[in-house]
Amino acid sequence: PRHILDMSYSRHFLDFQGSSIPSSMKKLVVTKLSQNFREAVALRQDSPVPLPGDGDLLVRNRFVGINASDINYSAGRYDTSVKPPFDIGFEGVGEVVALGLSASANYTVGQAVAYVKAGSFAEYTVVPAKQAVPLPSVKPEFLTLTVSGATAYISLKELGELSEGKKVLVTAAAGGTGQFAVQLAKKAKCHVIGTCSSDEKGGFLKSIGCDHTINYKTENVESVLRKNYPEGVDVVYESVGGKMFDVSLNSLATKGRLIVIGFITGYQNPVGFQPIKAETLPAKLLKKSASIRGFFLNHYFSEYEPALKHLLEMYERGDLVCEVDFGDSSPEGKFTGLESVFRAVDYMYMGKNIGKIVVELPHSVNSKL
Repeated sequence: PRHILDMSYSRHFLDFQGSSIPSSMKKLVVTKLSQNFREAVALRQDSPVPLPGDGDLLVRNRFVGINASDINYSAGRYDTSVKPPFDIGFEGVGEVVALGLSASANYTVGQAVAYVKAGSFAEYTVVPAKQAVPLPSVKPEFLTLTVSGATAYISLKELGELSEGKKVLVTAAAGGTGQFAVQLAKKAKCHVIGTCSSDEKGGFLKSIGCDHTINYKTENVESVLRKNYPEGVDVVYESVGGKMFDVSLNSLATKGRLIVIGFITGYQNPVGFQPIKAETLPAKLLKKSASIRGFFLNHYFSEYEPALKHLLEMYERGDLVCEVDFGDSSPEGKFTGLESVFRAVDYMYMGKNIGKIVVELPHSVNSKL
């Protein structure tokens, strides 16, 4: 049902520069469940622009974030009860172009906001006002913090038990969330080791404070760790899975902690897993009094607001590098427009990105923004 609009409030259904909101828009929709993103997802050209309810904001998306889990979502792994078609994309940054009456108590048209909510791969997204995060301006750097930064911050704070002098291993360290795990562990005065797939990524990691980089394409990670850290590492921030999980587990120190925040090597598999040597797991954990903890951001929403506030303050003070990768160096150039989300997902799975992959959604020609 369409909401009855209070016409005295109709200025809220125009954007603040006076260019009207169109009645239709482009968006990406999952039309069949598959771990092959291109097979699962279709670009709809003329979907109706949704209307905000009383407590909602209508956000015109300017930047949307690409996450490894986009493939898990399109494969139907997060909620098996949901059947296609359904909207996709987890996070966006943009301006409020319309809002409901209650939402106008705290928000105004033209305000910059970030949000985490399914359905961001669209030109416009309705966001409950209570889920939005007000921003000082619309910048892609803020998008690096909403999922990737918050995941690193909360998981290391809640599960990492970081303290000065601890040895922390970050896998896929130059990626969207790895970059924050490296910096936050350094700020906790830890010794940080990062794995990556190129010398260019190694250079980036050194620039954000990583003490020791390991290029897994040219070096044997397990041998390097055994040689340089014979006592093992205290904490692993692990997002790769498969063989890298085994290496991380074998490299734990006594009372070491392995935090699983993902297993990207398995996401494109039909079953979603790369085999690990799990049969010996109980013995390995017992022998070292070690532990493995899983971390899923959705289970920590009570910690989310203060974490994001702290990260935004750190960035504004210049204490945090928020590296954004727009795909400028990809074969077809910068990721612009919803059509390029497919390329951006491919680029992530080829391991090309340094920092967080972000797609820019340009305004239509008639917009005065």
